[in-house]
Amino acid sequence: MLAGTMFAQKAKLDWKVHNVGKVRQLVTNMGALWRAVTNYPGLIYCEFPPSSYEEHIGEAGIWIGAISGNDTLVSVTTSWHSSFEFYPGSESSDTIWVVEKGDTARIPYRLNHVGVSDQDFVCQYNDYNPVSQRISEHTPLYLDVVQESYAWSSPPFDEIIAFRFHIIPRRTSLKDVYIAYWLDGNVGTRVEGWGFALDDRSIYDSTQHLGIAVDRPGGVDGSAYSPIGVKIYPPKNVGSHSLRWTFNWIQDPNFGPPSRDPLRYLDMSAGMIMRDQEDYDGSQFFIAFGPFQLLKGDTVCFMAGLVFGKGLEGIYKNVALLDWLEERNFRVPSPPPKPPLRVSTANKSVTLTWEPRPGDVNPELYEDPYRADTVKKPFEGYRLYRSTRSLDGPWTLLAEYDIVNNEGYNTGLQYAYKDEGLLNNVEYYYTVTAFSMPDRVINFPSRESSLGANARSAVPGAASMENVSDVAVVPNPYRGDIPYNSYNPPWEKPQSTRPWWMEQDRRLQFINLPERCEIKIFTLAGDLVSTIRHDNPNKGFEDWNLTSSVGQAIASGIYLFSVEDLKNGQMQIGKFVVIK
Repeated sequence: MLAGTMFAQKAKLDWKVHNVGKVRQLVTNMGALWRAVTNYPGLIYCEFPPSSYEEHIGEAGIWIGAISGNDTLVSVTTSWHSSFEFYPGSESSDTIWVVEKGDTARIPYRLNHVGVSDQDFVCQYNDYNPVSQRISEHTPLYLDVVQESYAWSSPPFDEIIAFRFHIIPRRTSLKDVYIAYWLDGNVGTRVEGWGFALDDRSIYDSTQHLGIAVDRPGGVDGSAYSPIGVKIYPPKNVGSHSLRWTFNWIQDPNFGPPSRDPLRYLDMSAGMIMRDQEDYDGSQFFIAFGPFQLLKGDTVCFMAGLVFGKGLEGIYKNVALLDWLEERNFRVPSPPPKPPLRVSTANKSVTLTWEPRPGDVNPELYEDPYRADTVKKPFEGYRLYRSTRSLDGPWTLLAEYDIVNNEGYNTGLQYAYKDEGLLNNVEYYYTVTAFSMPDRVINFPSRESSLGANARSAVPGAASMENVSDVAVVPNPYRGDIPYNSYNPPWEKPQSTRPWWMEQDRRLQFINLPERCEIKIFTLAGDLVSTIRHDNPNKGFEDWNLTSSVGQAIASGIYLFSVEDLKNGQMQIGKFVVIK
C-alpha cells in the first residue's frame, strides 16, 4: 500500500456528498462513488430514501479502454481485483468544487462553469498521476477526466443524480476507444455483515441503455424500497445505433471482472448483451459502448444517470424525467435560494427566524430565466419542518407561510416560529425552505429549496446553574431492558452513519450542572470509573455512555458520583443505579 504522505504530496484527495434532494450520494475526486482511499468516514455510499439506511452502491465508476500504439490498455477508476488508477492532481484547485444553480465558478480546468442543478460537483482526475504510475500493473493512457455531477432539491427531479464526463487524451491519439460504467450494486438496508449485498440481481433494458440492480424481497435486509438504475447517454454527436454496446454481469463474484488490460478490453468491446440475471446472488455489471477515435487533445463527452424510485415503476418514471432534463440541456425552472435560517434555544423551546438581513441572499427577490410564464419574481412562500430523527429527516411540516392574493393558502409571510413544549437536553432538527409558484405555461410544479441544505440541529434546555446543589442523573435507574433508542425523539441513537445500536451508544445524563465543574464516577468500593469535565455557560448537562475511562462497558450496580464546582470548590455527592 502506498504511504499516506505520497497521497498527500501527489494527489489532493477529496469527497463530497450530494444531499440537497432525496439521494445521499458520495462522490470522490478519484472517480469512484465509494470511499476508495479517501477519508470518508461513513458506512453508506448511496442512501435512498433519506434516513432509511438503504444502501445501493458497493462500488461504481468508469473504465476507459483503447489501443495506444501497439498496446491494448484499460484505465479504471474502481474495479474488483484492481488498483485505483485515477487520481486528482495536487494543486489547490484539484478538489471537488461545489456550485449552485446559476452561480459561476472560475475552475481552472472548467472555466466559467455555470451551475446547472441545485447542487453541482465538479472535479478532475487522471490516470498518469505519480501515484498512478507507481502501480506496477498499470500503463496509463494519459487521460484527463473532468467530471460534473448534478442533484436537484425538490420534485420531480430529487430522485436522480446525473453525471457528465469529459474525457481528453493528453499524450497520444487513441484508437477504438471503449467506455464502460461499472456498478457493484449493494441494494438493501445496511446491516452488520455483507448479507444485505448478496441477494440482488442485474437486469438490462437495451432500448434505454439502462442497467438495474434489483433487491430480492425479504432476507436479512428486508425488501428494498428502490432498485438502482444506471442509464448511459452517449455523446450527442454520435448516433447510438452506430455504437457497439455491451452489457455484462459478473457470473462468478469470487473472480469478478478481469484484472489484466487485454481481457478487460475484450469484455468491454464484445458487443454482447447478456440475458437478465435469474438468481439473486449479487449484482455486479458494466455497460460499455464504443468505439471512438480520439486525436490527442480531443474531448469525448457522455452522461450517466443514477436513477431511483419506488420499485421498477419508479425507476422508469424517473428515467423519463431524466430524458426530459437531458433533452432540455437541464434548462428548467429552479427553486428559490434557501432562507437565512437562525436558531436559538431556551428552556423547553426552540426559536427559528429567517427574515433576510442586509448582506443575506433574499429568496423573495430571486429571478428564474428558465420559466415559460415570464413571471419575473416567482417566489411564493416559506415552509417550516421538524424532525426528531436526523438532519436528513423524516420531516414533519409545522407551518407554511405564503404571499397573500397569490397561489397557495394566502396566509401572509412570517419570519419567526417558536416551537414550545419540547423535552430538554434532547436533540431536535429543523429546516426552513422557500418555494416558488408553479409554471402554468409548461405545467411545471412549484420548486422548493433543499430541506437538507438548510437543516439545523437544536437542543432545548436550561443554561448552567448558579450552584452545584441540584445535579441529578437521568434516567435513574438506567435499565438495560428498555429500548431507549425507540423513543421519539430517541434518547439513545447510533453514532455516525451506522443504523444499528451498539453498546457504546448507551446514554446517561448529568443535569443541572454549574458552568465549570468536574464530574467523577465511582463504584461503591470507591474505584474511579470515569471523569467528565464540563465548561459551558449555555449548557447545563453532560452525557455519559456508561463506559469507563479505559473503554470498558460498566456492569450493573450502584454507582456514586461527585460534582465539584471549579469556580468555588463546592461539592455535591449522589448515586445512581444501572440495571442491565
